[in-house]
Formats: sequence, structure tokens, C-alpha cells
Amino acid sequence: MSESETVPGVHPVDAKRRPATAKEAKAFAHPLRVRMVRLCGQYELTNKQLADRLGVDPGTAHYHVRQLVDAGFLEPAPVRTGESGALEKPYRSTGRSWWLSDALDVSDTSEGFAPVEAFQQELAEAGPSSIATYARFSLHLSPEDVAELDRRIVAVIDDYVETDDERRDLPVHGGMFLLHRSAD
Repeated sequence: MSESETVPGVHPVDAKRRPATAKEAKAFAHPLRVRMVRLCGQYELTNKQLADRLGVDPGTAHYHVRQLVDAGFLEPAPVRTGESGALEKPYRSTGRSWWLSDALDVSDTSEGFAPVEAFQQELAEAGPSSIATYARFSLHLSPEDVAELDRRIVAVIDDYVETDDERRDLPVHGGMFLLHRSAD
């Protein structure tokens, strides 16, 4: 199907979504890797720069970068000359992770909390003054209502994701939409 073709009843962006492979799900199941993908979506970063930014040793950063490259979430950017004159090998995000319909098995808490942990770390790093807006709510929803709410919210975010390159000169905002069933 070409970019211009549409399927009746399917938002054009929905046609881009696909299930994650086992390799992709495994690669995206660690909060450090989730953060690396986001950072490399903003900047082309080397293993050393990622290690420094995330407070891990370069070997750990290299291991996680390899997992992300192997899964197709990061790719090498052109080699460049660094500040010291040495050649640097940066990485950039492929943008592929956004279009996965189920990157994680959320029933497995070890994997399902990776994006939440990554978001908590990023929010703590940015500080409370970084919050631009939020909405806290409690709703009574059927499974069909949950699916419809998710579809509608994700469609709005998709529209912004698809045009994000047009706003690269503006401040970066992170966010997360998470709907959970209450314990009570």
C-alpha cells in the first residue's frame, strides 16, 4: 500500500503500526534502552556520550546500544570529528519503536514497567518545574472503551510524531499516556 492509499475505517497512521518481534520486545524491555532510544531521537550520540548522560559506564552503554542496533531501534550516524579531534561514531534513533503496536508484553511486570521506569527517571532528572501539563483521572470503562480511548489519544500523538521534524527548533517535551486498571 502506498502512502497516499487509505483503508476505509483505518487512520492512515494505524496502517504503519505492526506488532513487535520477539527481538524488538526484548530490546525495548529495559528502561536504560528506552531512554537511549529517546535521547538518540533528539541527538546523534556516541556510546561515551550516552554513558555520561545516563550515568553508566561505557561498557554498559555499548552493550545496550548493540541490543538496540540489532533490533533496528538505533542506527549508526555518519562518523564525525569530536571536540578533541578524534573520530566519533554516533548513533541515532530510527523512529521505528513508535510504530510498534505492542512493543512490550505488559502482563510481564519485568518488561511492562520499563517505559514507566524510564519516564520516571527522565521526569526526576528534569525536575518538577519541567511539567508543562498533566491530567489525572478515573474512568469506568469497558474493554471496548479502553481500546477506543487508546486509539483516539494515540491518533492525536501520531499526528504530532509525523510532523515533529517541522518543529526541531522548538523545546523537546517528553510524555507518556498510561491507563491502568485500579487495584480497588
